[in-house]
Amino acid sequence: MNQTAILWPMIAHAALVCLVYALLGWRRRVAMQSGGIRPDTFKLNRQEPDASAVVANNLANQFELPVLFHAVCLALLAAGGVSFVTVTLAWLFVLLRYVHAYVHVTSNDLRYRSPVFAAGFVVVVVMWAMLALDLLAVA
Repeated sequence: MNQTAILWPMIAHAALVCLVYALLGWRRRVAMQSGGIRPDTFKLNRQEPDASAVVANNLANQFELPVLFHAVCLALLAAGGVSFVTVTLAWLFVLLRYVHAYVHVTSNDLRYRSPVFAAGFVVVVVMWAMLALDLLAVA
């Protein structure tokens, strides 16, 4: 398998982050244009409107668990451990992040958001386990 195939899911996740940034800017602009909030409110984000606060929370979330995803992808690439299974898991993780982000910035219903997050967590743990097993097999 082409080892660099693991980079495409990483690029897809970076695209998601860009989309969430754009959505955050749009929702903040709408809040300011409607007169519901002043621009200086965003200096400390203490009273951000709910519509943009959920997007800001999702954006912060994109830099939590996904950090472990990007790290394991780069570690797999460096170790030569990229396989069909790891690339498939990487795409599954990214798909779950897109679903999680969609739920988070729309209904924000924890009945849906939490299981999707948990599934992504499991995928990342499995990827790290596969890296460890691959390294053990080489040693």
